[in-house]
Amino acid sequence: MRFLIPLLFLSFFLQGQKDSAITVPLVGVNFGGQIPYGDLANRFGLNLRAGGSFLIKTKKNWIYGLDAFYIFGRNVKEDVLVNLKTPEGYVTDNEGYPADLRITERGIGVHAHFGRIFNIDKSFPNSGIMVTVGIGYLQHKVNLYDAQNRVAAIYKDLKKGYDRFSGGPSISQFIGYLHLSENRLLNFYLGFESYQTFAKSFRKLNYTTGLPDTKQRFDGLLGFRAGWILPLYKKKPNEFYYN
Repeated sequence: MRFLIPLLFLSFFLQGQKDSAITVPLVGVNFGGQIPYGDLANRFGLNLRAGGSFLIKTKKNWIYGLDAFYIFGRNVKEDVLVNLKTPEGYVTDNEGYPADLRITERGIGVHAHFGRIFNIDKSFPNSGIMVTVGIGYLQHKVNLYDAQNRVAAIYKDLKKGYDRFSGGPSISQFIGYLHLSENRLLNFYLGFESYQTFAKSFRKLNYTTGLPDTKQRFDGLLGFRAGWILPLYKKKPNEFYYN
């Protein structure tokens, strides 16, 4: 029994000596919510985002890769169908009845990211505060869904005059925490993100105003994002060794 306690201490000591940070590809999925600002705040309210990413983390804890996401929401502030509404405030179908219209927000973004992980716990050399910047593309529109296809004014391509389809080059910033566990099971990140898009309309004519939409837009998004990660390890990051 007197030899058991020293052996246990020796075991814990050896297990505490882990490999240093390693290079590892990271495949992930993520989900979050965003608040628009700039010109985008006049068009939409809060939205959700879901996406996926492929990143490479180096031995020096640099990180780079790609992220793509889908934007969706119900908070459409801009009344794009105002000139089709009756004095009572609704759009009628071809038979004169209130139309079953569903107006939502849709969008996509794709960005290349580059940044650094700042390790704060030597027990987890591949984890820490993650800071990245990115450059890419972001677009959005007002999605008009006529459930019964009974509104001639927005039938097929005619809806393009109302959907405010816009997009352009975009830059991004992220700060949060990345955790890669020793058992490969609990791998995640979470933090705050921001996007700034220098957008313009892709439609030649705005049917609401009857004029071309040539305005240069500044569309911003500020939000929170959390993701689950699958590290593609070539070897375990916590291999033990003896002195």
